[in-house]
Order: sequence, then C-alpha cells, then structure tokens
Amino acid sequence: MGLWQSGRKEIPKWPKKEVGLLNKIRVIRDFCVITIATLIVAAAVFFFLMPSHTSVSSIAGLAIVLANFIPLSVATITFLINVVLLAFGFLLVGKEFGLKTIYTSLLMPIFMGMFEKLFPNFESFTHDATLDVICYIVVVSFGISILFTENASSGGVDIIAKIMNKYAKIDFGKASSIAGAIIALSSILVYDSKTVILSILGTYANGYVIDHFIFNRSLKRRVCISSPEHEKIREFIVNSLHSGATMYEAIGAFKLRKHIEIITIVDKNEYQKLMNFIQMTDPQAFVTVYRVSNMSYRSKSLEERIF
Repeated sequence: MGLWQSGRKEIPKWPKKEVGLLNKIRVIRDFCVITIATLIVAAAVFFFLMPSHTSVSSIAGLAIVLANFIPLSVATITFLINVVLLAFGFLLVGKEFGLKTIYTSLLMPIFMGMFEKLFPNFESFTHDATLDVICYIVVVSFGISILFTENASSGGVDIIAKIMNKYAKIDFGKASSIAGAIIALSSILVYDSKTVILSILGTYANGYVIDHFIFNRSLKRRVCISSPEHEKIREFIVNSLHSGATMYEAIGAFKLRKHIEIITIVDKNEYQKLMNFIQMTDPQAFVTVYRVSNMSYRSKSLEERIF
C-alpha cells in the first residue's frame, strides 16, 4: 500500500535571534491570556460564589467558610491558603508545579481583593443562591477551560490532588473529586442543609460543565475522504485551510479497484469549510468523520522531520 504525506513545505531555518524573539512574544501572549482567564475565574468567585455562601470545589469556596471564623477577607484567606499549598507542593511533590500554576495561584486572590475594594457592599446579581451557583459554574468553567488550553490551572485543589496522587496513590481525577467533595462538605460547619446540598450538587455540576467546555474547545475531527477528485480536495486542504493531510492508496473490497483516500484532522471551523467544498466538488464522495479529543504533533514552524 502506497503512502504519501501531503501539505508539507520546505520551511526555512529561522535565525536564533528571531526564534528567541518569537518565543518571548509567545510567552507574553500566553501570560496575557492566562491573566484574562484568571480575572474571569476571580470574577465568578466574587460576583456569584461568595453571594451564594456555597463552597463549590475550590479554595475560594473553603475560604468563604473560613471567613466565618477568621477575621480576614475571603481574598486574603485564599491567598494565604494558596501560598501554604504551594509550599507544601514543592516540599512534598517537587518541581512539578510550573510557573503558570504559581502565577495563577497568587494572581487570583489579588483580583478578588481588587473586586472587594471596588465593590465593598456587593450582595448579589440574582438574590437567589441557586441561580448564583448556576451562574458561577458557567462563568468559572469558561475561565478554567481557557487556562486548560494554555496548560495552566487555578492551583488550589489541583495542588491537593497532586499530593494525594503521589502519597495516597489515588488517581488524579479521583483525588480532585475527593478534595472538592471535602471542601463542599465544609459548609456544614456554618450554613444550613440547603447550602450544603447546593455545595455538593454544585461541585458535581462544576466538574461536568468544565469537562464540556474543555473537550468542546479542543475537539477536532478526523475526516477520511475517498473521491476521484482527490487532487482538488488535497489542494483545498493545503492551500485554503493551510493544513496537512495523509494520502493512502487503498483497494476497495468489492471490485478490488485502487483509489486514493485522504485523511486530515481539522477543527470545527475548518471542518465546515471542508465539507462545503466536498459537497460542491464531489457530492458523491465517500466521507467518514471521527472525533479526536486530543493529539500530539510536531509544530509546522519547526524544521521538517524526515522518517
């Protein structure tokens, strides 16, 4: 069976100075995005989680409970807990916590403190705890999904989960759920049964919605196309979508005829453009589509790898 790799062009080597400049620009861009995402998470905590008095699977949720016993603001308690957790993380787990995790862990309580200064008497947008929790889940999931795409996290519960994973040998996902459930149950020390139930249900729903945001943002499609117009389709993928594809010589089982099959992986927008082009070029093309939740590949900006 023949195999061709399409969509690869000779990429000139960049001078080291230009590569260094591009890397610096990428780092600045990454931290700008992380800063905005952290601001979104902090806003969700201040405007929705704090008014609801629930402790939904986060260090900020635990800080809301502790604020009833400690004469400090929620932002200050969150900051202190994150500092302690980062210290324990480095001592017990090692240098697995990257700069981005440290940055978001310390930046979020700063944003929360800023909101506390700007809106000192803020009560609630909805004046309903259930609606506050729902709004919190939607907004915070959006922010965390952005952090996820930048290989960052909001720290807090993730640090606890890493420690549990290393020493209790608990799967990271389960460890996060256990830590979140314990934080949710902490509301029983201060609030009524309705708030406790909201905290537990909110913790479960929060994890579900975060998964939905993350996987929908990173979801790609693997499209396999068999068509006599394969050359036109290949040119569209390479020149219009600026993507790559793999072309196979396949043999049909029914009549044993040889034909070319194109396989490409595209995102949501590219998929729609590709399907529209196929419909115009060859409406009878045989197309199969698979969902791809994750993939690892060599960046096109690097020198072509020959193998």
